[in-house]
Amino acid sequence: MTNFIKNFDLATAVTRYFAVLVALIIFIPIIFMGIPFYKAIALMLEFIVVIEVVRMIIDFVHSHTIKLRFVIDLFIVFLTRDVIIHITQPRIDQTRILFLLFVIFTFFVFRIMTLYFGPTAILKDNKNNEI
Repeated sequence: MTNFIKNFDLATAVTRYFAVLVALIIFIPIIFMGIPFYKAIALMLEFIVVIEVVRMIIDFVHSHTIKLRFVIDLFIVFLTRDVIIHITQPRIDQTRILFLLFVIFTFFVFRIMTLYFGPTAILKDNKNNEI
């Protein structure tokens, strides 16, 4: 035990568990403020959608093109947020949820197709079989 304490590095621990620390910083006030959990999750997923939009805009400013990958990722996250919001409602509309899941599946298929057929496809075969 004393060997662990001697070798403990705070900077390494913070970088390794950064996501856990951020989640704790966000969710501890939510617990004390009494916000319902499903609303907190919906707000977090909306925050992720905003992050994806900002990432897409930054990439557009740098390269003057919009990558299809960012747009598809944005729609997948947005639709996942919508499914989670509908699941946590008191009255669940199963047909709407199934439709949203089908659309998410379709976007996943498109996402995989961008890996094979996009202009910067990493899975294309070339003459040297290099990736």
